[in-house]
Amino acid sequence: MSSPGPVRMADLAARHARVAAAVEAAVLEVLRSGRYVGGPVVDRAMTAVAAHFGWARAVGVNSGTDALVYALQAVGVRAGDEVIVPAVTFFASAGAVCRIGARPVIADVRVGLPLLDPSDLPITSRTRAVMAVHLYGEHCALPTLPVPIVDDSAQTAGADPPCRTGEIAAVSFYPTKTLGAAGDGGCVLTDSEEVAGKLRLLTHHGMATHYIADQVDGVVGANSRLDAIQAAIVHAHLADLPARVQARRRNAAIYDAELPAAIERIPRSAGHPVHQYVLLLPPGADRERIVGRMKEAGVETAIYYPRPLSAQPALAEFARPTPRADAFCARCLALPVHEGLTEGEIGRVIAGIRTALPVLG
Repeated sequence: MSSPGPVRMADLAARHARVAAAVEAAVLEVLRSGRYVGGPVVDRAMTAVAAHFGWARAVGVNSGTDALVYALQAVGVRAGDEVIVPAVTFFASAGAVCRIGARPVIADVRVGLPLLDPSDLPITSRTRAVMAVHLYGEHCALPTLPVPIVDDSAQTAGADPPCRTGEIAAVSFYPTKTLGAAGDGGCVLTDSEEVAGKLRLLTHHGMATHYIADQVDGVVGANSRLDAIQAAIVHAHLADLPARVQARRRNAAIYDAELPAAIERIPRSAGHPVHQYVLLLPPGADRERIVGRMKEAGVETAIYYPRPLSAQPALAEFARPTPRADAFCARCLALPVHEGLTEGEIGRVIAGIRTALPVLG
């Protein structure tokens, strides 16, 4: 008898099986329509996505990274400006700032919770925006600030209420997101039709009319559009989102109850969509050995993220001390929590952690 396969951090094939009929019918409809860029399918999907995330409008783009770039440009960030970003986040949060020619100012996070600390924001006269990253689906709430707040909402699908802090937001539809496409994709969320109009121009070469390109508030537009097939896939997945978030919350509740109390969990507020389930291992624990033992038990784990932005080689010129982020990144470990997990697989994850316990000391 063959041994069971690994418990994966994500199982996209199993997710597709949940909505296969709807997704495949939607894709076939697009292929038969001959409307592959823009059109009614994209419009319907963006209307539904905007409503889900609690905004009036969504403008589709070709990736979550581009969504950040255009959200920053839409609030007026230009070359030479400074944008505050949290030290614990995916590289794209800072990479998008650099793509504009602006400077990321890396801010430390709270103790035990990798979100911006409202009492420790290094705002200066050069600050043009603050990026609120809602990491793992936890709401990064900030007070009213003297500069625009841009939400990085890549991990917030299914949050109830929606994680919303700023005046514009960026979303990723990368396949492993709780609401994902079958390739790259994203959108920018706004309540303003004027801003949405600017975004459409920025992402279509500044062309308000065919073949006549103009600048938008001094910015030359580019090509970054969500294609109709990816939009159709996202729209079809949206119907299953409440059920998959409910399953993720159920899985997280089992972990909360069954994992050893010696292991600290990252706090989750009410309505958390459980994009990730993250442990905070005891200081000094040999995380690599724990990961190795979990692998031996057939369980995948992940580290989100092993280095803070302040320790990324590409951002060396922007490095500044972030001791709380350093401590967090040295101790965090994510477990599988996706909606495709079976009861038996959840049991294997728990058993794997219990097996790894001897190395925690």
